[in-house]
Amino acid sequence: MSLVPSGPARLRARSRLARLAGAVLLAAGAGLVLVTEASPAAAASSMNDLLPAPVSVTPTPGTVYTLRPGAGVFTEAGSAAAANVGAYLAAILRRSTGYALPVAPAPAGAPASGISLLLAGADSSVGTQGYQLDVTAGTVVIRARTANGLFNGVQTLRQLLPAEIESATVRPGPWTVPGGRVVDHPRFAYRGAMLDVARHFHPPATVKRYIDRIALYKVNHLHLHLSDDQGWRIVIDGWPRLATYGGSTQVGGGAGGYYTKAQYQDIVAYAAQRYVTIVPEIDMPGHTNAALASYAELNCDGVAPPLYTGTDVGFSSLCTTKENTYSFVGGVLSELAAMTPGPYLHIGGDEAAATSPTQYAAFTNRVQPLVTGAGKTVMGWHQLGASAVQHSPGRVVQYWGLTTSDSLVTSAVSRGARVVMSPADRAYLDMKYNAQTPLGLDWAGHIEVRKAYGWDPGSYLSGVPASAVLGVEAPLWSETIVTEDHIEYMAFPRLPAIAELGWSPWATHDWNAFRLRLGAQGPRWTVMGIGFYRSPQVPWSP
Repeated sequence: MSLVPSGPARLRARSRLARLAGAVLLAAGAGLVLVTEASPAAAASSMNDLLPAPVSVTPTPGTVYTLRPGAGVFTEAGSAAAANVGAYLAAILRRSTGYALPVAPAPAGAPASGISLLLAGADSSVGTQGYQLDVTAGTVVIRARTANGLFNGVQTLRQLLPAEIESATVRPGPWTVPGGRVVDHPRFAYRGAMLDVARHFHPPATVKRYIDRIALYKVNHLHLHLSDDQGWRIVIDGWPRLATYGGSTQVGGGAGGYYTKAQYQDIVAYAAQRYVTIVPEIDMPGHTNAALASYAELNCDGVAPPLYTGTDVGFSSLCTTKENTYSFVGGVLSELAAMTPGPYLHIGGDEAAATSPTQYAAFTNRVQPLVTGAGKTVMGWHQLGASAVQHSPGRVVQYWGLTTSDSLVTSAVSRGARVVMSPADRAYLDMKYNAQTPLGLDWAGHIEVRKAYGWDPGSYLSGVPASAVLGVEAPLWSETIVTEDHIEYMAFPRLPAIAELGWSPWATHDWNAFRLRLGAQGPRWTVMGIGFYRSPQVPWSP
């Protein structure tokens, strides 16, 4: 068998089998995984297996906490946010343990049993996203300054439990956690993944599962590429044909699709519960054929082009000299801002070959105030750094180039912009692993796991200091990505590599240590039904 884009039904059947029955054989020749049902639960993970690598780990040899049927989850008294994190943790643990695990306010005094999530007493270094985790023979205690920090601590606790804790059905246990202390906080505030839902539409359930996958590795932003030449994927009430007509197809001519406002807001809320911020992108002035086909008046000649189902780039442009264009853009951004509580609106700005540099600058200078006027911060691809493009407060440029120096980025940084690092030959999850990979593209080269891991976001671009780097993001473009199985195969194991670059101190960066920790994740992905690429660079645990 082979994992190819033309077999989505077969792939989905495999995924169902993995999730429901726990056994699936995927193509070994493509580097996929033989999944077999494991019982009983294996021994607890080591504190040295954690991914991303924590700031500080202090094991307590010979100490093990065992989660038992009568255990409870105790959360900071009076904090609804902490209670919600406790409910999230209990829901995960109940599926595999079968235990009741009631969630209740923590009693006064030091925790004496169960799992406690507390908003006091953490090490002063943890900041707003970090946590302190203490495991003794009698208790597990996660302390943080915020519920966000508690949530990140919960992800670490999940990894310290046996892989079978991720099972959707009850397993026999035992459910043990190695003793010790973890003190942890992120290197960069922004740790992102991007999912292109424009080239191929991915339904809400798929997006939600991807949110769950990325949250496990402390990724806290999901950038949704909502529009492109091949499709428009979000309802805009003022311009209804964008979704109903512009969203009616995709690469290869499939049915496409779009999110209703209710669906989009449900995704946003689901992500927020997992401390993931949705970053919506409407790419402009290029990559706009779906919009141009939907409304003739957005074209300079007043003639709507046909819908497009190919994969070429750089041929489309909004008419930058028409006032109607700015009414359109303003209306779209206003409606999108109203649905998006996060701080960023991504306006694209890349590959605008059909727009002259003068028109590009004039257009972008008109559009940026529409974003800030809607109460949001401008985010865009690094082409927004052109010297003729004005700087807006807090602007973020996303670097996707193939070199380690870029004048557009340094120009933007010199005017106060922050940078999200996504070099295409390191961070693009849609690139093939190697020449034999059945999915993906190769215009930026092949990206095996070691290459994805082997760079420093804080010093990658000359002239861009670490202080100007907001974080990292791993984009997954979808020219060849049709199904959820495709997403998983291309994201794992490279997404956790990028996640570690965003979270862990650079001092912990070590390929030989990382590959061992990454290999230890394999059984967990097997239990979760993730059809991952079994890289030969990684010693996968059985």
